[in-house]
Amino acid sequence: MVDFVGAGSGAADLITLRGKTLLENADVIIYAGSLVNPELLKYARDDCEIHNSAKMTLNEVISVMESAEKRGKNTVRLHTGDPSLYGAIREQMDRLAALGIPYEICPGVSSFCGAAAALKAEYTLPEVSQTVIITRMAGRTAVPESESIESLAQHNSTMVIFLSAGMTGELSERLIRGGIAPETPAAIVYKATWEDEKIVRCTVGTLESSARENGISKTALITVGNFLGNDYALSRLYDESFETEFRKAKK
Repeated sequence: MVDFVGAGSGAADLITLRGKTLLENADVIIYAGSLVNPELLKYARDDCEIHNSAKMTLNEVISVMESAEKRGKNTVRLHTGDPSLYGAIREQMDRLAALGIPYEICPGVSSFCGAAAALKAEYTLPEVSQTVIITRMAGRTAVPESESIESLAQHNSTMVIFLSAGMTGELSERLIRGGIAPETPAAIVYKATWEDEKIVRCTVGTLESSARENGISKTALITVGNFLGNDYALSRLYDESFETEFRKAKK
């Protein structure tokens, strides 16, 4: 059996209870060493076989899983954040299915949730934004043309941009080209929920200079939108005049 486990956004105690239990019971752990907090490996048994996938190819990862399965071992594939976001798990699951190896997925706390917590922010403020766009800049992994930064920026929704901290100059230009004003609030969240977390508040127009001044070029999320401002409407759900299934409206 192979369990794909979301390690959470960084802090070792932000893994789910289920994920922690799976780590404690694993015979084999394959973890994303370039991103996963190594503190999580303290949950593993002393006799657990541990592999760092940062040094492995897809074929090598699958080979370890196949070998473990033949030996009747339980394997945990430990991915950063939630494995469904930029986790490259589909290609692994397809290979396991072809080999007849059963697998399950244990969700995790994504770094975009960790970033919001670090910012003490709400992405979906009434009358500001009710949509969160999660995306990335094109790098060595291409992005469909229909999902270009410019086209997504036209919505003026909350944006959370992964894997782009080293391209803040181009990102800023493309956001502005898409219609987002240079003075729109932005924040760079470096290693959200880790001990060395760092928050840099800026604007879309100052993303590049802010990242450079703070020495940030990787392992950071960029958030953009007026959710970072101070103007918003109160939720109708808790308004005295708003009646729900559980509460009568007050006159």
